[in-house]
Amino acid sequence: MTRDTRPYAVFDLDNTLSDARGRQHFLERRPRDWTGFFAAAADDPPLAAGIELCLRYAEECETVYLTGRPERCRRSTLAWLAAHGLPEGRLLMRADADRRPARTTKAEALRRLSAQREVRILVDDDELVCDAAERAGVPVVRARWATTGADTLHQAQERDGRT
Repeated sequence: MTRDTRPYAVFDLDNTLSDARGRQHFLERRPRDWTGFFAAAADDPPLAAGIELCLRYAEECETVYLTGRPERCRRSTLAWLAAHGLPEGRLLMRADADRRPARTTKAEALRRLSAQREVRILVDDDELVCDAAERAGVPVVRARWATTGADTLHQAQERDGRT
């Protein structure tokens, strides 16, 4: 078996590859309905700009999907990636009980990946995650193609540390 030595291209999912805006309403109520929010992810439409970028980087890099989604969403997330023609790749998810902010959990994952080999790019819509990655020396593409209506998710990410 040949070990892949290509650099990593790391992609977020929600509002980067998938359009999560249609399920924001689950986070606007009190208490927030995280179960409904994650269950609806299987129905997210793809975001063409993110998909095209992912396919382009997959030509030279090993794809890694780095998401704040909890581990319990693994099966539906893998099915979504396959259904939309995305390249196979490692899927890094947060532990089901992990409530730390994405900027913390994703920075840890990026440090682990960087210790293995070059991280060529991180593509993410979360400005705080992008800022942390840049401080760590990881090149970033800020996924701003789904910013309208995404404020609820970003606020919930910071307050509740769920995605």
